[in-house]
Amino acid sequence: MTSNNIVLLDGAMGTGLWNKAEARGLAKKPVWIYNIEQPDMVVELTKEYIAAGSAVVQANTFGANRPSVERACAYEVGDIVRRGVELAKEATVGTDVLVSLSIGPLSEMMEPFGDLTEEEVEAIYEEQIGAGAKAGADLIALETFMDVEMMRVAATVAKKYGIPVLCSMTFDKRGRTMMGNTVGRVIEELEPLGIDGIGMNCSLGPAEAIPVIRSFAEQTELPLVFKPNAGLPQLAEDGSTVSDYDAAAFVREVLPALEYRVKYLGGCCGTDPSYIMALRESI
Repeated sequence: MTSNNIVLLDGAMGTGLWNKAEARGLAKKPVWIYNIEQPDMVVELTKEYIAAGSAVVQANTFGANRPSVERACAYEVGDIVRRGVELAKEATVGTDVLVSLSIGPLSEMMEPFGDLTEEEVEAIYEEQIGAGAKAGADLIALETFMDVEMMRVAATVAKKYGIPVLCSMTFDKRGRTMMGNTVGRVIEELEPLGIDGIGMNCSLGPAEAIPVIRSFAEQTELPLVFKPNAGLPQLAEDGSTVSDYDAAAFVREVLPALEYRVKYLGGCCGTDPSYIMALRESI
């Protein structure tokens, strides 16, 4: 926690782990598999975010839901999620840093746009969220959702566990999700559930995301979550991808969001511990 009551989150977990895997000559896999196969690598990245100043670090559990796990491996959802929380907890030993259970959207859509029923979605999230909450997560972060109806189901499940629940959707430049949900609609659906924070993450760089978080500030008194991307990935000459924004530029364009009651602040795709350290130093 900073002196002005901003809770500093972490940055990208997935791209960070893939970068570490590549440096070690390891195969690029769904990153939650590393909870089982490369646990030291997960702890290492988490400790780097703690050293950078994160007051909350995410467990490596974002996409570890049953449909995704069954497509990728023979591991059990519960084992992957529990291990993800345990590794994050291991990294925080000796600190007062909290662990967030990271939960993402399903790749399949709910009815009427897809085949998943609300009951099926509820069961999928009950398995994933239940495993993480029972493993000792301090809070639950539902992130990068594009369908507020799916978010509503996930948040309803999450609220059963008696720990704080933060909800962040991903928006385009028009301030709508891929499913056409406006900021107002998101607030209308989620605020009555008793969630503890709301906002946006991913999809946009900080400058483009400011109008979205301003719209949240104008329509709700809930604490706001702000985790923009480091711009759009660009292809470098050597074939690697680099971010539009370096850490200094990212911080410069993030800071205006603090005018809009942002409490939970971090980064999404393209950010790494150096971005979090720069945020800490600026705040």
